[in-house]
Amino acid sequence: MADFPDIDGGGEVMTESDIKLEKPKLFKVLLHNDDFTTMDFVVFVLQYVFMRDEAESITIMLKVHNEGLGIAGIYPYEIANMKAQKAMNLAKAREFPLLCTVEEE
Repeated sequence: MADFPDIDGGGEVMTESDIKLEKPKLFKVLLHNDDFTTMDFVVFVLQYVFMRDEAESITIMLKVHNEGLGIAGIYPYEIANMKAQKAMNLAKAREFPLLCTVEEE
């Protein structure tokens, strides 16, 4: 039989190390109240951009209307920023001054 070289190279077997992965920080997307953006449009944005059902959308819209601020969703930074921009772009296209901000949870 042929003598094959040691595939392992005589090294030690690698074991799974104790790597601790941190969960990404989460960020809130906040909707701000204004006097021009319609309630129906805010509900639409919550359903279309933030994938909320109708009941949740109405509840969040009323919170924004009554308290001046509401949380549309909580996501990792890149997703939160993208959703906030998408919501504001939709509003701008319809000439609404809807403001969405992102802040750390």
